[in-house]
Amino acid sequence: MTQALQLTLGAGDWLELFLHFFSLSLLAVGGAITTAPDMHRYLVEQQHWLTESQFTASIAIAQAAPGPNVLFVALMGWNVGLNAGGIAAALLGMLATMSGILLPSTTLTYLAARWGHANRELRAVRAFKLGLAPIVIALLIATGWILASAHQQPAQDWPLWTLTLVCTLLVWRTRLHLLWLLAGGALLGWFGWV
Repeated sequence: MTQALQLTLGAGDWLELFLHFFSLSLLAVGGAITTAPDMHRYLVEQQHWLTESQFTASIAIAQAAPGPNVLFVALMGWNVGLNAGGIAAALLGMLATMSGILLPSTTLTYLAARWGHANRELRAVRAFKLGLAPIVIALLIATGWILASAHQQPAQDWPLWTLTLVCTLLVWRTRLHLLWLLAGGALLGWFGWV
């Protein structure tokens, strides 16, 4: 179990948490996971509201669980709330982070989708869609780098790096479904090989 912090958060802190996730929502072009590096900077490095292990565990648990990938945001809010004083604060943290990340992006997506569908033949709309692809890929690489940076002991972590390289090559060069790679990684972890 991860070591919890003892925090005292006031109404301004909760509002700041909501507003930070509100602003990140508008940057989450490739999904909320693409903003994980800034979430890490804000929650772990700047505010010290989460520990490194709480941050990575929030992402790992949510990504392993069935359901929407955005659940890691709820777990981060939950952990901030637990660090601030219990279940009621955990629910408040979850509400602040989830409503912050969902409200702007949902509203913007709805309005932009309606406009984009109505104007789908415009050259600018087609160019915009093509231009977003490199941005999304770069944000996903940055997220992977943050998550991988916790494993900086090459002699001890070489199986993880090898598995990462093999999976990267398989995704790049084959049409193997990602669920098979996840199942293989789960089996390797279950046997204690990674």
